[in-house]
Amino acid sequence: MGEIGAARASRVEATMRRLETALLDGTWPAGTRLPAERALAERFDVSRNTIREAIQRLAARDLLQSRRGAGVYVTDRLRRSVASPWGELVSDHPALREDILEFRRVLEGATAYFAAMRATKEEIRTITALMRTLEQARRADDKAAEAQADAKLHEAIAKASHNAMFLHLHAGVLGVLREHITANGTGLREQEESASEMLLQQHRMVCEAICARQPEEARTAMQTHIDFVRSKK
Repeated sequence: MGEIGAARASRVEATMRRLETALLDGTWPAGTRLPAERALAERFDVSRNTIREAIQRLAARDLLQSRRGAGVYVTDRLRRSVASPWGELVSDHPALREDILEFRRVLEGATAYFAAMRATKEEIRTITALMRTLEQARRADDKAAEAQADAKLHEAIAKASHNAMFLHLHAGVLGVLREHITANGTGLREQEESASEMLLQQHRMVCEAICARQPEEARTAMQTHIDFVRSKK
């Protein structure tokens, strides 16, 4: 390979790595349509041919999918590679739910900690808005809406952690966690009249600590929340 060919291959490789990073860090979640080739070429300061080849390589690995006339979309390969077996196992073996709660305690305690340190102003606004949605659902006594807002709030906190590995884990098991949060949260709210108010207060404490930029308090509040869920299991 000549010098020109080697340089081009190097540009394609570097561009592909930058695209991969955007997939891992949550910039482009599953289902997202990528910007047009021209926009990507300008963003990465490379030619459209370089962008096209980098996308083709990622598509060959089933990370991206080109849809004729509709653009290029992010697949759910990263999530499926981890979540699918777990979804089946948790469904067939309810005892594994304790493992999920244990995992959530560690992972979500850490995401709350880093969200308090790193959340952008926009992410703080999103978390605050989701907290309001949760409170509105509580006032309306809409348990299904509460559980849905609950899951979205946990997802927003994870994204605000700005840790690529945490985000990758959330992307990988997010389907399992979301189903578990929704099912477990709804179950608690139906089993005990006081549970909804307790869960609301716990989420409020987590959000307040994140918004106040208090990492240790955020982690403790999140772990207290998960411990409460575990105690009611």
